[in-house]
Amino acid sequence: MQYYPFDSRNTLYKSVFGAIASESSLKLSLLLHKDAKVHNAYLCITKDGENPCEYRLEPKDFLEDYQFFDTYLTFTEGLYWYYFRYDSDFGSFKITKGEHSEGIISNDGGLWQLTVYDKDFKTPSWLSGGIIYQIFPDRFYNSGKKKENVPTDRYIESDWNAIPEHRQETKPKFLGNDYFGGDLSGIKEKLPFLASLGVSAIYLNPIFSAHSNHRYNTADYMKIDSMLGTEEDLKELCREAKKYGIGIILDGVFSHTGDDSIYFNKYCRYNEIGAFQSQNSKYSSWYSFQSFPDKYSSWWGVPSLPEVNEADPSFLEYITGENGVLRHWLKAGIMGWRLDVADELPDIFLDKLRTAVKEENSDAFILGEVWEDATNKISHGGRRRFLRGKQLDSVMNYPFANAIIGFLKGENSRKLIDKVLDITENYPPQCIDLLMNHIGTHDTARILTVLSANGQTGDRNWQREQKLSAEQYAHSVKFLKLAATLQYTLPGIPSLYYGDEAGVEGYSDPFCRKTYPWGNENHALLDFYKQLGKIRRNNSCFANGKFIPVYANMGHIAYIRESQDGKNALLIAVNRWCDDEFIDLPDDFAKCEVLMGNAPENNKLKISAENVCILKKSI
Repeated sequence: MQYYPFDSRNTLYKSVFGAIASESSLKLSLLLHKDAKVHNAYLCITKDGENPCEYRLEPKDFLEDYQFFDTYLTFTEGLYWYYFRYDSDFGSFKITKGEHSEGIISNDGGLWQLTVYDKDFKTPSWLSGGIIYQIFPDRFYNSGKKKENVPTDRYIESDWNAIPEHRQETKPKFLGNDYFGGDLSGIKEKLPFLASLGVSAIYLNPIFSAHSNHRYNTADYMKIDSMLGTEEDLKELCREAKKYGIGIILDGVFSHTGDDSIYFNKYCRYNEIGAFQSQNSKYSSWYSFQSFPDKYSSWWGVPSLPEVNEADPSFLEYITGENGVLRHWLKAGIMGWRLDVADELPDIFLDKLRTAVKEENSDAFILGEVWEDATNKISHGGRRRFLRGKQLDSVMNYPFANAIIGFLKGENSRKLIDKVLDITENYPPQCIDLLMNHIGTHDTARILTVLSANGQTGDRNWQREQKLSAEQYAHSVKFLKLAATLQYTLPGIPSLYYGDEAGVEGYSDPFCRKTYPWGNENHALLDFYKQLGKIRRNNSCFANGKFIPVYANMGHIAYIRESQDGKNALLIAVNRWCDDEFIDLPDDFAKCEVLMGNAPENNKLKISAENVCILKKSI
């Protein structure tokens, strides 16, 4: 057996896998060969933003020809970086992090990360093991209910199957004001369908009053957009969804507002005196003007999205106060908030947001949009503490999405395994259980298009007209099933972007925001998603189970998900290659139930070409 000096993913060396709670004890061990003639060994550790510390490791027991050197430490909440060093007859040496988190004797390796979260950190349990369904409200389903008080400057598309409008050279001032009429009552009508997919939460893109179909340019946080319905329609949706065991999550866009809003009121649409109109406006302190009124800070330089000073006391009170936006909609029945560009929101805002949300409903979910590893992200001029217990419950899992897509487009399966282990090692376990595992959203091209051989090479007019050939479509559907299997079985919660299960294709915004193809769904694909939903629903290992890698070789990957009590375990295997692959079956799965794919023979499992297997261990 091969021994490394250290391996942070192995409890032989680190007594607890992954992040730990504050005030808990952790044992760290080096394993060095007796011929190394070690005199002293040390842990060298630095709490982020503080001075480094060094702890001597005590020589302990032998394992064959190797000796352990141990230390026990208790940590306060924070982010830590560490490596080891030792002195011997042959000199002094550093042990640093290798490619797969193993210890290497080298000055050129990396540092290990240790995340220590607040010991009182709790996340909602109702979503663990569930499924999120993301809806772009205007494009899901039109109930036919009459829309009241709709502004006259909106274009209502009469053809549900039309292609959304897009920015082009002949229309440089793209308004995004084409609407298809999807509404909250339409979502309510489709709750039985969503329940058949196993959905436990619906994440809605913005629904507040705004003058674009995407509604990320909020006009009034306290009003539902008239095209979508009324506040009573939202309350009714929440009540009905609850009967199906489904919670509603709203999109909170708090880093900026629209310029056409009651707060800024650039075009004098509202009776309210906006910040653009007067420096005496009650909203003036929300915004930063370099030269009043025409020069102001805006989100990524987009003039229609004036940036908000989230630390402004007036804005904080409006959003997080006793009668603020967060509490208002929680009282209406929603079960959580997804925070747009969470990494652009300052700590003071996120701290107060969590306090307000959890005081109103301790079971409400707070999800942040962070595209990188959220435990070590640097933004707003410093290291962020999103997932240490005082801000977010979890985040959108872009690292998994990128790794899944990378694997299916040719990357070695070991890279996918490493990314999963990186995230599960860095994130608190209660966050891992709630990771939003998407493979496509309103911000990305449709996954069917991404998985095709059709590169995004043409201009927007070209993209508008593109449709996958029959051959490309068949390939993409086959690979989408592989992607969905990974998405539904890796740690976290799968998030299904409306229409992916029906075979919707399209390039990035707005072509990824087409209407749902009611009556023209790919039923074979839809049935596959329903089967995955049933597997998740019937197996507790997906709620907070262990992730155990079994096999990773080029285009093949296999792993086990096992419940904490060991009573429920599934083996998942995926083969992206065009040839069959055979793997040795773990002993525990000698007796098993086949949920998908082939039955094992003689302790071997055949994973058919471009296919999956899911086995359930018999207890």
